[in-house]
Amino acid sequence: MHDQLEQLNDALAPYPWAYTILVLAGLLLLAWLANFVTRRVLLRGLGRVLQRTALGGAQHDQAVRMQVIPRLANVVPALVVSAGIAVVPDLPVRVVTIVQALCQVFVVVTIALALSRVLDAINRVYERRPDAANKPIKGYFQVVKIIMFVLVGISVVATLIGAEFLHIVTGLGAMTAVLMLIFQDTILSLVASVQISNDGRVRIGDWIEMPAQNADGDVIDIALHTVTVRNWDRTVTTVPTKKLVSDSFKNWRHMSEGGGRRIKRALHIDQRSVRFLEADEVQRFRCFVLLDDYLDRKEAELRDWNAALAERGAEPVNHRRVTNLGTFRAYVQHYLANHPGINQELTLLVRQLQPTETGLPLEIYCFTADTRWAVYEGIQSDIFDHLLAILPEFGLSVFQAHSDAPVEVHLRRLDGDGGAVQPARAFAHAQPPLDAPRAG
Repeated sequence: MHDQLEQLNDALAPYPWAYTILVLAGLLLLAWLANFVTRRVLLRGLGRVLQRTALGGAQHDQAVRMQVIPRLANVVPALVVSAGIAVVPDLPVRVVTIVQALCQVFVVVTIALALSRVLDAINRVYERRPDAANKPIKGYFQVVKIIMFVLVGISVVATLIGAEFLHIVTGLGAMTAVLMLIFQDTILSLVASVQISNDGRVRIGDWIEMPAQNADGDVIDIALHTVTVRNWDRTVTTVPTKKLVSDSFKNWRHMSEGGGRRIKRALHIDQRSVRFLEADEVQRFRCFVLLDDYLDRKEAELRDWNAALAERGAEPVNHRRVTNLGTFRAYVQHYLANHPGINQELTLLVRQLQPTETGLPLEIYCFTADTRWAVYEGIQSDIFDHLLAILPEFGLSVFQAHSDAPVEVHLRRLDGDGGAVQPARAFAHAQPPLDAPRAG
């Protein structure tokens, strides 16, 4: 083999660098073959190991195959190039040193990235446990990643400048206090940016609401130090990036992705209009198609209840009867359950709240099927338009406070024969003025 190389070298002697280029090509081919063989071996070997561990699920197995194994397989050709570059003839010593340093850096960074993906896979496996929500470990893994990448960064710098790793660590330890004081905001913003990018809590296009920073609108830019928000009044607010980690804010992205936007609004019913329904009124309500099932079920329930009371000799005053408010509540429930603009897979409630001085709140709690703002407001308005218009059909009225504006009163004066003459117009106040004379 050695004699053949000598003959090849003699044959290429008239062509400077030809032999060097040929050896380099052979080295690159050898590195590619090493990478190919390593991928095959690792894919099969680790695939068998994964099937016997918690990482053996199809989703996690694919994640490890696509993210971890290719990175580890790339380490082998880097080691081959680092070891083989020294035997390439006629290469300057500086070039050999630089190539070996770059290969070493590549190996260290590749292993660190592979370990990071392994930590992510372990965290995903852990999150499948029932108690994972109460005891998350994602934060610990993030700390491990930060420490690991800091050490990797120091190792890369030491390798590139040809210094000792411990010497750089010692020098950085002495400069830490000064660097933290000078670059405090930058460091905090950098850490916040990394955390925001890692967990995806804020993305460009998200609608966020942060009253402490006067921000309520879409995120249009995410930089190192600031996050720019275009408010709904077309103004722009810049929020320090670190505030999105240290302070609380509301992100509406999950509402848009969840397929439903909440309606939570109440009709304030005048409690004086709540009453029992007579038999003819109950029969009249059967013209409402939405109330057929409710009235049938309620009639059977009350008939059994009242029959049991009659057997005990109870007075009729103890009997249960249908109320107009209960019937209206059932109508609203069925109306929303059949409304095409309401998401039927999410919570749908029609409930009474604590009565107040402004009446009895009948709250509508549901979610629209379309999360776009204009469509959402249209669906909500149409629902309450209908409910307010149909409320008098049930003998109910909404509570509304009176204004202190003048009230117009029409008076009719009768003649001696009881006939009406021209009406007179007068104005009265809902409340008399404080200085008005009182009748004695």
